[in-house]
Amino acid sequence: MSPNATPTPGGLLISPTDHALIMIDFQSQMSFATKSIDAVSLRNNAALVAHGAKGFGVPTILTTVAEKTFSGPMFSEITEAFAGQPLLDRTSMNTWEDAAVIAEVNRIGKTRLVMCGLWTSVCIVGPALSALDQGFEVYVIADACGDISAEAHDRAMDRMVQAGVRPMTALQYLLELQRDWARAETYDMTTGIAKKFGGAYGLGITYAKTMFGASEGH
Repeated sequence: MSPNATPTPGGLLISPTDHALIMIDFQSQMSFATKSIDAVSLRNNAALVAHGAKGFGVPTILTTVAEKTFSGPMFSEITEAFAGQPLLDRTSMNTWEDAAVIAEVNRIGKTRLVMCGLWTSVCIVGPALSALDQGFEVYVIADACGDISAEAHDRAMDRMVQAGVRPMTALQYLLELQRDWARAETYDMTTGIAKKFGGAYGLGITYAKTMFGASEGH
């Protein structure tokens, strides 16, 4: 029997209400040694994710490691999106081994988690594989992560994908939250975030709206 197609989204797609986001160690000291992605792209992609999550009301955990004594502040593009939200500072390299973070994961109560941060091979592999082992579904935003080399980042992504993590990108995350341009209530927010942080895609939106008054939803 052939399948019967219906105009409904698949269950593997994310939505604003079905997951929690964990943004890990986007800090100065961690970024200094990051070579798999340039700092401007990393900051823009992290901002795209943060502002998208905030705009769509995604429950988000912000966590740092040794903020005051070694690694420095979290990127301002992230903390500005979540103004006033406390950062959960840790000593553990593996976020999943921190009791305060796990208490927040349990409080939020989502079994689907999306993660991004620095570095991919340590601070993302640790919680991603640990969460998988405890029955969570895990997505990792690959271009909102970085490592000391392209090799380190790529092998970390390979290791996670082989274990069952689903990779995605920052722009994909934002657009998957919107998913339909006819959703007028979040249209301006989504395109506004893309114009500010979406690189060449954002420039294209600015051009089309300025020159032609274009709108994808009409």
